[in-house]
Parts: sequence; C-alpha cells; structure tokens
Amino acid sequence: MYLPIVTEMLGGKKILGQEIRTQMDLISLSRRGITKASLVHLAAYMGSPVSKVMALLPVTLRTIQRYSSQDHLNKVVSEYVLHIAEVVARGEEVFGDRKTFMNWLEQPSTPFGGQSPESLLNSRIGTDMVLDELMRLEHGIVS
Repeated sequence: MYLPIVTEMLGGKKILGQEIRTQMDLISLSRRGITKASLVHLAAYMGSPVSKVMALLPVTLRTIQRYSSQDHLNKVVSEYVLHIAEVVARGEEVFGDRKTFMNWLEQPSTPFGGQSPESLLNSRIGTDMVLDELMRLEHGIVS
C-alpha cells in the first residue's frame, strides 16, 4: 500500500502530525492543510527544487515564500500537494524505484500526446490520467 510512503515523503508523523493510513486521513489532512514544511519535504523527496514543485500548484512562489515552515497551506493547495504525493508514491510502487519513476515522470509520453506525465500534475484531471497510466503499467497494459 502506498499511503505509508505518502506519510514519509511529506515529512512523517513529526511534520504532518499524523500518519496517513487511509483515504479518509488524506481528506482530513487536506481540510486541515499541510504545512509549508511538508511541501519542502516533498520536493526534497522528489529530488526537485521547491520552485519546480511549486510550478504545479495553484499558488505563486512569492505567496509560499511568505509562509513560515509551520504555516498551513489552504485546502486547495494542500489537495494538489497530496495528489502529487499520491502519484509519486504509486509511481515508486509501480516502478519499484524512485529514481526510475522520476525519470519516467519527466519523459515525453505517447499516451499523453507527447507531454511528460509531470506536466499534467498541475490539474486534478491530469493527475488522474497519470494515476490511470500507472495502473495500466502495473497490469502490463501498454498504451
């Protein structure tokens, strides 16, 4: 199950204040809002600069720069971060290796009209498309 990986990539219980065990935990966390520290931890986990992850979110870099590490992001931004974390966790699970998955995420992909999966993570629909493609890959269905 990929949810413990989501907990880890967002900074663990220490930063999140809870473990993520179920989808309901994700809903609760999005309602409360994740902290800026969790966002920074996600970027580090992905091996990406915070600015690259920020480009996927519906908020400006300048706005996030004003937050302290303990400030909570709003519900919408928190949900985007959680969706991205879900994709990374599922991808790591499907590919069996974070580095291999992160490489796949950045490459142009035929199922996505030549766009990289990463470029689709700035919308819920795109995130769902990437999760669907990961499911197909996991089951050996090549698009």
